[in-house]
Amino acid sequence: MPANVELRRAAERAVTTTPWLKSRHSFSFGDHYEPDNTHHGLLLVNNDDSVQPASGFDTHPHRDMEIVTWVLRGELMHQDSMGNRGVIYPGLAQRMSAGSGILHSEKNDSLTEPVHFVQMWVTPDETAVSPSYQQHEIDDGLLSSNLVTIASGIPGREAAITLHNRDAALHGARLHPAAAVNLPAAPYLHLFVARGRVNLEGAGELNEGDAVRFNDSDGRRVTAEDSSEVLIWEMHTKLGGQGT
Repeated sequence: MPANVELRRAAERAVTTTPWLKSRHSFSFGDHYEPDNTHHGLLLVNNDDSVQPASGFDTHPHRDMEIVTWVLRGELMHQDSMGNRGVIYPGLAQRMSAGSGILHSEKNDSLTEPVHFVQMWVTPDETAVSPSYQQHEIDDGLLSSNLVTIASGIPGREAAITLHNRDAALHGARLHPAAAVNLPAAPYLHLFVARGRVNLEGAGELNEGDAVRFNDSDGRRVTAEDSSEVLIWEMHTKLGGQGT
């Protein structure tokens, strides 16, 4: 059966704008609610955020969510109620499991340069687990023109960081012009062009901020037109067993 492919262009995303933040939402988020756009597979949030220098998100709560942050440019300071504190930079994979409840803040660590990052949320297999935190640096050579598993809960799947969801994995690649990778075959797949411009086999050109939602992904090829970065969620079930 051929894949069902739905293109979502960057300009179609809802945007939250404040004096210090520009956040582009792939799915319903905050004040931006679309009843037919709440998730795809297990992915509920794919926020593309730019934060101005010396600004950021003050301490706020989360619970029962696997939160993965991937920095594209700049540096983001994380601090939480478990005592974790550190700077997230490009190539450093970070996961926070909110579990039974956690408080954290995220601030731009620079006084002069903005920080650009993608934050993604998937549900855990179990609720009310103990909160936890993990980070691991991925070598730039591995990410360059190769598909690398950044985070995974799929049994037997090696990844830089783990997820508390046995049906989800996040992959990423930094593609040089003309370099190509094959997408995983999975019941649900979400491709996000974080930087640059790529060509998706059978669908054409995708620009920065564009996304594609697959049902029954058939492993088609993605080729970079410019220096590009892609983030790909592979999911083997859907949220609550309903919808997409």
